[in-house]
Amino acid sequence: MKHSVILLCAGFAAVAQMPPEGRHLKNLKQLTHGGQNAEAYWSPDGKRLIFQSTRQPYECDQIFLMNADGSDQHVVSTGRGRTTCAYFLKDNKHFVYASTHERSPQCPPSPDRSKGYVWPVWAGYDIFLATDGGKIVKRLTDADGYDAEATVNWKTGTIVYTSKSSGDLDLWTMKPDGSNKTQITSTPGYDGGAVFSRDGKQIVWRANHPTTEEGSKTYRALLDQDLTSPMKMEIFVSGRDGKNVKQLTHFGCAAFAPTFTPDGRKILFSSNKHNCDGRKFELYLMDTDGANLEQVTNFGGFVSFPEFSPDGRQLVLSTDFQAKARYEFNIFVADWVH
Repeated sequence: MKHSVILLCAGFAAVAQMPPEGRHLKNLKQLTHGGQNAEAYWSPDGKRLIFQSTRQPYECDQIFLMNADGSDQHVVSTGRGRTTCAYFLKDNKHFVYASTHERSPQCPPSPDRSKGYVWPVWAGYDIFLATDGGKIVKRLTDADGYDAEATVNWKTGTIVYTSKSSGDLDLWTMKPDGSNKTQITSTPGYDGGAVFSRDGKQIVWRANHPTTEEGSKTYRALLDQDLTSPMKMEIFVSGRDGKNVKQLTHFGCAAFAPTFTPDGRKILFSSNKHNCDGRKFELYLMDTDGANLEQVTNFGGFVSFPEFSPDGRQLVLSTDFQAKARYEFNIFVADWVH
């Protein structure tokens, strides 16, 4: 019995000594300080990061640009409405992002929390093409309903995004000029947060596909109010055209923000599988068939939105690690250890 106690205590000691960034990350560096900063994505040359932030004087998320070392942070969206999900085009001079400013210059109202933890999918969101100086070149979507969550494959130039054009939240693709819009998912339920593999041959995303009549009714009732619940999402992968869909996780919890490793052999994502129904998320790594699941981080709070730098040597992420205020999230960058 005494030996068992010693071993147990030794086990707790080992956990306590484990660095929060785990064995795959080193040289962790904080780039933003204060506010709510998230979804930072690299420019093709690896020298800049584009991200969304709620900070003074803005009342809700706007798109910001900064150098990869955190310097020269400045707004590049209109400063009106609410924005989300900015991503560079392969020319390194333009980016796409979603914004509600055409619907109203005011921030849209926050969702009713009496309905639980829900995400708004505001009908006012449309996707815009802008220069890296912030000038809007073109409005790419104008369908009634939510259009957002756009990312770009730099090899093919194809944009994948989430749209309610079909009456449901499905994945669509289009060209950088907004042409050739094509629906690539059709299973009832939410499909979103999609990204391509670097070779452009695969897509990975998060999804909530209700499997019961009650679940379907709840999903539709929320969608009719421009809301969706993120707490029961799984990771899916398919070909670039949405064919050969495979569900990779079966956690029954929340899994989102997936991204391929640069070689396309693994998927890094955020999940609360260790704290199902809770707000604590860590990063996990798995093969593209869902095998060899590994917990990557141990921050003990919220960490998500990872993306590898173009050269594959660094990872950017958003977390409340060492936050000085409630609901503060900051962007960090670290070296990636294979």
